[in-house]
Amino acid sequence: MGKRHFTSVISRFFGKFASKPFPAIIQHTINAGYVKLMGLDMSEFRPAASYETLNKLFTRALEKERPMPQDPNAVISGVDALITDFGTITEGKAYQIKGMAYSIEGLFGEHHKAAAEWMEGGEFMNFYLSPKDYHRYHMPMSLKIHSLTHIPGKLYPVNFPLLRNKKDLFIENERVIIECEDEKGRMHVLVLVGALNVGKMVVTFEPRVQTNSHITEPQHYTYEDLVLQRGELFGWFEMGSTLLTFSQKGAFVPEAAINRKVKFGDVVGYLQ
Repeated sequence: MGKRHFTSVISRFFGKFASKPFPAIIQHTINAGYVKLMGLDMSEFRPAASYETLNKLFTRALEKERPMPQDPNAVISGVDALITDFGTITEGKAYQIKGMAYSIEGLFGEHHKAAAEWMEGGEFMNFYLSPKDYHRYHMPMSLKIHSLTHIPGKLYPVNFPLLRNKKDLFIENERVIIECEDEKGRMHVLVLVGALNVGKMVVTFEPRVQTNSHITEPQHYTYEDLVLQRGELFGWFEMGSTLLTFSQKGAFVPEAAINRKVKFGDVVGYLQ
């Protein structure tokens, strides 16, 4: 891959700053400034001054559980985000935004070629997390995890100008591919996409994943009996980024709208 792309270098430097604990009065000023600048709603979280680093503020945990839907077939948004696009996977392609198609096989990589084929005619949905959003991600449904691949790459911003104008943005960026199976044996794939200033994408069940590091080749891991329940935490972005979901044909019926703001726990469709 050669030298790290400049966006990865910027992200690494920003990550060092965000992870550094400053003296309390300075840290309080940094945190308060970020909350004001970004317009964070802190009503579900600890006071901003209680976080010892900016990164701790970014990756803040909810102080109380959000309610889950009663219907066991309801699929939830696993994140607080904006739905930037969704639809049917056709001829092996999905859309990063309307008019900008990309290859599912290219996104998933060598280790998930079969999964890319299984997704034909299925559904995709894109969730964009802004810097002001809650940055943790949870399971949209109960799933058995078969494998995970960390694919190193660039860290371009995943914002609307680039979504509209940069071809294969998701494929060029660093990402984590998680291949799963639901309770009826249908295939689903979750993809975490890195972005500028996302120094790390943490996956709680796989500590070997080290994003925005000096790793240059895909790292692949498999699992035997790993099941995560709907709503269960499985990691966080350090800053904002994007979560992509893909479901095998006939498994999932979306109930969503493009440019709809959703919160973790909101229903975005149903398993069939």
